[in-house]
This record gives sequence, structure tokens and C-alpha cells, in this order.
Amino acid sequence: MPVIDVSDLRKVYGQRAVVDDVSFSVEQGEIFGVLGPNGAGKTTMVECIGGLRRRDGGSIRVAGMDPADEGVAFRSALGIQLQESRLPDKMSVDEALNLYASFYPRPRDPRDLLERLGLVDQRNTYFAKLSGGQKQRLSVALALIGNPRVAILDELTTGLDPVARREVWELLEDLRGTGVTLLLVSHFMEEAERLCDRVIVIDHGRIIAEDTPEGLAANVTADQRMSFVPSEPFDLAVLEALPDVHAVATAGDRITVTGTDNLASAVIIGLHERGISVGRLRVDQPSLDDAFVALTSADAAGEAALQ
Repeated sequence: MPVIDVSDLRKVYGQRAVVDDVSFSVEQGEIFGVLGPNGAGKTTMVECIGGLRRRDGGSIRVAGMDPADEGVAFRSALGIQLQESRLPDKMSVDEALNLYASFYPRPRDPRDLLERLGLVDQRNTYFAKLSGGQKQRLSVALALIGNPRVAILDELTTGLDPVARREVWELLEDLRGTGVTLLLVSHFMEEAERLCDRVIVIDHGRIIAEDTPEGLAANVTADQRMSFVPSEPFDLAVLEALPDVHAVATAGDRITVTGTDNLASAVIIGLHERGISVGRLRVDQPSLDDAFVALTSADAAGEAALQ
């Protein structure tokens, strides 16, 4: 049985369906990503799953329970971190973690979360004195303090610097190995590519794609891109004449070329024949970011055509 099972979920405000017949399931131990542009309905959907909003249609089961019942057993099984959360200004980080730990029968060790999330030096700092990134890390810690079976994390690394973001990613990867199921809402495609076993893309309240991050990227029709610095100047017409090259651009001494899947070898061989070598080479394949842009752009175009 899936740990999260959503069927025909619907949430309506006025005449507008913010979440429109959404269905998916998540297995135990998965990190399941929810992607979509601003206003797509992601947060409303996960708040329905977390029991924070009443749905207007469909069914939801989380760890075998209906969130609408909001029982103690459901709250013990679920941890949730929202985009914005507040605590009393004069509550310290240590006080918050110990307070939340007291709500659960078998909580995590607060000291472990302080260390893993880089909050040891702020343990006695009041909530009002924390930076935005520190508040975000504390929010993640509070979502995980109860040792939940399922954790919903909504934009968990927004506001974190790259080092702190990777520390949080490492913690989530560790959690995957303990069997915790994670529902991760994110705007960071790199985050989804690194962490998620599967993702859905939501736009206008509907699921428009579901696959692994690699699967979505593989289905993108996009040029390969490579950039490099040549060992010496040369006439760009040499590259433009190659059948695998679609476009050539320059920025300072760096040359960027787009074209077919055979682009890199065609360019390197073509230049080598003229005694030119390439340095600081970078080759970019179609990514989840490309897939996201392609999917949401196509969906927006379809919506416009219907109006």
C-alpha cells in the first residue's frame, strides 16, 4: 500500500479549481518531488494532504489515514514544513526544539538536528534574532523532530546559502535510508535532480507530467550545448559550416555552440584538423530545468489557445 495515496483531489475557491482532479501515489522511503510555476496549486495541494486545508473532492490517505480526520495518530505520523512559519519572538531555538519534541512519544534528539542543520551556535538565540536562512533551517528541524513516517517540505531550502542547502540535502538523503517518506515541493531543479526518485509537474492545478527527473529530461527536444576557450583565434565560419552545428555565439574569449547530439565530437575533430585545441570545455545535456520550461511553456500556450 502506498504511504501517500491521492485520488481525484480537488480544491475550489469561488469558480476556480486551484487543484483540479490530481492523482498520484508515493511509496515508502521515496523522495517525491512536486514542481510547478508560482500559482500552480502546489502549496494548496500539499496543505490538503497535510490536513491544513479541507479538500472539496477526491480522497487522500497518508500512512493509511485520512487527513480530514486530523487525529492524534495522523499528527504523530506527519511532519510538515511550510513556506512561512512563525514562533514567539522571545522563544529560543533550543526552547522551540524541546517544546516540539515533547509533543511526540519518540522524538529525534534535538542536539542531533542542531548539529545536522548548522544551528548549534544559535541554540540560545531568540526566533526574532534569527536570519531568514536560520529560520528556514529551524523550520526543517521542527518538521523532523517527531521522527515522522511522512514529512512534507515546502520550499525547504529557499533562503539558504549553497553550503547550508547541501547540508540539508545530505540530511534528507540520510532520512531516505531510514524509511521516511518525503514529499518535497521545490523551485530548485538541481535539488529535485539530486534528491527525488520521482517528480510531478503541476500547472494550473493539474498534473502535466510525472516521471523520474532523468525520464523527464530525456524526453526534452533540445539542442546540446557546449562552450570552450580555443587555443588561438579562428574564423567562426569553420564551426558554422559543420552540419551538426545549429548556432555559434561568443562572449569574450569563450565560444558557445549549440547543435545535435554529435555536437561535441564534431566540433573537437573539426578544430583539431586545423591545429586548434579546446580548453575549459563544458558540455550541457538537456536537463530537468529544460524539461520544466518546455512543459510549462507548452501548457501555458495550450491554456491561451482555449481562451
